[in-house]
Amino acid sequence: MKTLLKIIGTIIVLIVIYAVIAVLTFSKDYHYEKSVVINAPQEKVWAYTGNLKGYNQWDPFSKADKNIVITYSGNGDKLGDSYHWKGDKNVGEGEQSITELIPNQKMATKLHFIEPFEGDAKANIVLTREGNGTRVTWMIDNELNSMMKIMKPMMDNNMDKMFGQGLDNLKKLAEK
Repeated sequence: MKTLLKIIGTIIVLIVIYAVIAVLTFSKDYHYEKSVVINAPQEKVWAYTGNLKGYNQWDPFSKADKNIVITYSGNGDKLGDSYHWKGDKNVGEGEQSITELIPNQKMATKLHFIEPFEGDAKANIVLTREGNGTRVTWMIDNELNSMMKIMKPMMDNNMDKMFGQGLDNLKKLAEK
């Protein structure tokens, strides 16, 4: 029994040490990006990346709830156009609005998360010609609070999984 208590105590001490180190050393600025090369011209890829309705065809976050409700403001392809989503605990509630558009090259958006946690982020989808195809780079930037700093390794793992899934979905759509 003493050995078990020592093991549990050691684990708790290590978790506390990790949390303190994470809060003190991890930057509050968070950036994540992932890229894929799609065997299609930029114009074809842009049909899925240059507007919010096209984006929602491959976005894995909204696919996590089959009953999600998405409401668009505008057609989803102009500066200021946005959409609001509300779903279960897997997707929460929030809004995404277009802040910059450079046709066939870049769509920048602002994300406002309402539930399960309030917060803001910026996202970019950038297209560049690569050989006969198109490199798509998907990025997100936000600010981490202390709790999120502690969870950063799990966030990186989740972002890698979700961004990878989304870019795979986009590749399949654009290469049809």
